[in-house]
Amino acid sequence: MPSRMRIILTLLLALALWVIATMLARADVRITSSPGGEVGPFLELFEKVRASGERVIIDGPCLSACTLVLSVVPEDRICVTRRATLGFHAARSVDRRGRTYEEPEASQIVLRTYPAPVRNWIARRGGLTSRLLVLRGRDLKAMYPSCR
Repeated sequence: MPSRMRIILTLLLALALWVIATMLARADVRITSSPGGEVGPFLELFEKVRASGERVIIDGPCLSACTLVLSVVPEDRICVTRRATLGFHAARSVDRRGRTYEEPEASQIVLRTYPAPVRNWIARRGGLTSRLLVLRGRDLKAMYPSCR
């Protein structure tokens, strides 16, 4: 009997440790200041975040390629603080000489990946252009919940 009880207690302890480890592994990802950059690394990062089950807290500027978080991470795992700011512009590429080129097809593809409220907000402001569109405050809080 004592060995059976010991096995049961060991299994319960293992289960408790697994639950605690799982809870600790689900840390939040906090975006405090991202100017953007190349699309590829952001897509890779946000795919890992999506797969991990982590929540994303937007707590500052999230500009350009950073906004792809809205396309990759499920909406119910994104929240915003009062400091959150999203900045959108048309896709562009830079050649070897440093010249910038608009990428209208890429802009349309990216626009289609955003959730409908974001797409509609962008459309009401003239669409994606070289001008930075900034989403924050009430408009942003109408689309995403405040972080708790």
